[in-house]
Amino acid sequence: MADTALQRKNMVESQIRPSDVTDRRITAAMSAVPREIFLPDRLAKFAYSDEALNVGSGAVMLPPSVLARLVQLADIDAGDTVLVIGGSVGYTAAIVAQIAKAVVALLPDSKAAAAAANACRSTGTDNVTTAAGALAEGWKEQAPYAAIVVEGGVEAIPEALKSQLAQGGRLVAIEVERGLGHAFLLQKNGELLVRRDAFQAAAPLLPGFESPKPAFVF
Repeated sequence: MADTALQRKNMVESQIRPSDVTDRRITAAMSAVPREIFLPDRLAKFAYSDEALNVGSGAVMLPPSVLARLVQLADIDAGDTVLVIGGSVGYTAAIVAQIAKAVVALLPDSKAAAAAANACRSTGTDNVTTAAGALAEGWKEQAPYAAIVVEGGVEAIPEALKSQLAQGGRLVAIEVERGLGHAFLLQKNGELLVRRDAFQAAAPLLPGFESPKPAFVF
């Protein structure tokens, strides 16, 4: 336990802080929440490496530095209800839960949702609700959300997700285009979604977030 606590400290000092993450709530959360609990045993030894980890069934844990910057971009407040979509089995939801009032973690199937719930409980995180369903459809039962964190790559943001943002709400994701990726923010302002590009990052494309295919014309 002492060893993993030291690894978390080193992760924050050598990976998170040098990545321009200045929100102390995020560094405190990542210092406290054990990443290895959210990984299968075969990957636990890589928990604090700054690389993407394929946890199986298409789920990927983003590198700590990328995740920290993405969460910081979402500008989450203590009273916010946040939707976290896809990615690893509950780690991002557990980090966000240290900052927000409530978190909904949407995963692609009931097995992943149950694993995320168990992992969150084991860390003492009690303000995360897990759900299973199509990632691109979001989770309208607890909408609207002050923030939506899409933990993975996208080519396009589905209308279903845009409609689940509260006024002033923020959505963050990593756009994948021609093999390159960059994080961006969408903020809802009236009927408009204002976009701001942020930083370069790589992430695998999440199912359901592909660009619409052009219709074939005879």
